[in-house]
Amino acid sequence: MNIRDLEYLVALSEHKHFRKAAEACFVSQPTLSGQIRKLEDELGVALLERTSRKVLFTDAGLGLVAQAQKVLLEIKVLTEMASQQGDSMSGPLHIGFIPTVGPYLLPYIIPQIKARFPELELFLHEAQTHQLVHQLEEGKIDCMILAAVKESEPFIELPLYQEPMVVAVPEDHAWAGLDKLAMTQLHGETLLMLGDGHCLRDQAMGFCFAAGAVEDGSFQATSLETLRNMVAAGSGITLLPQLATPSERCRDGVCYIKACEPVPSRLITLAYRPGSPLKGRYEILAELVSEFMTGHFEPASNSAA
Repeated sequence: MNIRDLEYLVALSEHKHFRKAAEACFVSQPTLSGQIRKLEDELGVALLERTSRKVLFTDAGLGLVAQAQKVLLEIKVLTEMASQQGDSMSGPLHIGFIPTVGPYLLPYIIPQIKARFPELELFLHEAQTHQLVHQLEEGKIDCMILAAVKESEPFIELPLYQEPMVVAVPEDHAWAGLDKLAMTQLHGETLLMLGDGHCLRDQAMGFCFAAGAVEDGSFQATSLETLRNMVAAGSGITLLPQLATPSERCRDGVCYIKACEPVPSRLITLAYRPGSPLKGRYEILAELVSEFMTGHFEPASNSAA
């Protein structure tokens, strides 16, 4: 048994398909299949059920996969420690982003990171919070940038910035000419929301429900851009994070109004695994992002977390 065998096994458990697992490991399907069978012979136990067209693991196989994932994660940590990358801003770095942060934050920070740390190789991964949490736990990514939620509490979180949310309304809406809107004015209103799986959905709903608003149950958006387009079409109003809004007060059929009393906001953090030898690197990166983004928002003390 070697590390590569464990990688084959974990890849097969993730993809549930021999060809896809082989492609993920950059080997041929016969090679991967042969190594799995060799591993079974070595351990003297069946890891897979071969009576079905689907890839089904036996109880022993599932147990071994769980242990293999832990071993591979520890090997990753050992490799990082041995390479003494701690606070060195060079080499590969895999960062995860949630969809309501990545597309809007990256254009600001990527040029800054590349200019300051030209030797750092960035690999960017976009996924919903629960998927990023799983990837971070398994060592698929090194850290993640997301809105602080309960799911991220087991990790070390470095605060980056407090992002306000704004009210988005159609350009012909009665509120379109307002500069500010008290959250209490949302009482009795129906708002468009993102679908399940987006942490922004729960955060926005919390503020809206507190103000006495309700969700439009007939529609749930898959992205912020879909929400924006629905508002432009006159289908309703919504809350959007400030980075996802243009500098103009009105654009493309949508007007953006600062929300206040209180200011709805979310805390954006950089999260990483406790005990990671790359702690110094994450702290340097978080400091850079925090310093650069601070000027884009009003002081966090004016916000309601």
